[in-house]
Amino acid sequence: MSKSTVQQVFHSKNAWFIPIACLVAGGALIGISTNLAKYAGDIGLTPLAFLFWSIVGAAIILLVVALIRHELPPFNRRSVEYYFVAALVSVAGSNLLLFSAIPHVGAGFVALIISLPPLLTYLAALTLRMERFTIIRAAGVAAALSGAGVLAVHKFSAPDASMFWILMALCGPVLLAIGNIYRTLRWPKGASPNALAPGMLIAAALLLLMFAILSNFSVAVPRGEWLPIAVIVMQACVFAGQFLLLFLLQKTGGPVLLSLLGAVGAVVGVPVAIFLQGEAPPEGLFLGASLITVGVVLVTYGGVKMTTRAIEGDSL
Repeated sequence: MSKSTVQQVFHSKNAWFIPIACLVAGGALIGISTNLAKYAGDIGLTPLAFLFWSIVGAAIILLVVALIRHELPPFNRRSVEYYFVAALVSVAGSNLLLFSAIPHVGAGFVALIISLPPLLTYLAALTLRMERFTIIRAAGVAAALSGAGVLAVHKFSAPDASMFWILMALCGPVLLAIGNIYRTLRWPKGASPNALAPGMLIAAALLLLMFAILSNFSVAVPRGEWLPIAVIVMQACVFAGQFLLLFLLQKTGGPVLLSLLGAVGAVVGVPVAIFLQGEAPPEGLFLGASLITVGVVLVTYGGVKMTTRAIEGDSL
């Protein structure tokens, strides 16, 4: 192997620190987000009002960042389509289902099922030839899915389980997996993550506002109380970081690694729900969390191996 090839391999391995850092930080924010949604319900905020105003705040934050960086969201037919479709499946639809289900199934369970998209994303990516099949990555996705499955089965078997809300919550990961593939396939040419994230959030806020008007659901927040406003501001900051990291990870790590955000979110979100919100630990927590962690490690390692082999092959 030549010196230049060694340097390329070294840089390729180092380049994976960026998506891995985005994966860990973004997943942690998802875990925090689900717990904030539960707390918001406890203090009188409806899921729609909490989600709408949090997204509006996050859109403003990211728009200011885009202005500072001179990376305004592109505005043309292709980008507008991208904003609204991505907003529907990745933000408005999925989060409204998940946040609405939290009071009925718990923040811990929702944090866990957000780890389900890897299998759906991986299968779709293989079908569309966006990913090459590798045993290591397939085993990692299977491990992460098995961990989430262990926990979901225990939840279904609970005597007080609400089947309707469990099923509604499970629709959220399906939408997230669809969003992972769509955003990769339809990424506007030449657009940066800093430009696309605020555009998607603005579209999500408009969709939620239209839903509120058509369905007569209110987005009003309690007046004269500072705590609901403070929680919304916290969630807006979490969303801003979460979706910016999501786009960065999408650009640097691909759709399958992106889908593991939920697995990391589960590892973070469940302990927060147990120790800070007083929820009972889900049955099978240790086995499920262990399998999810193994899955993240295997998929990440498999991605590094694929990149290294591609560079070595190009140098021959």
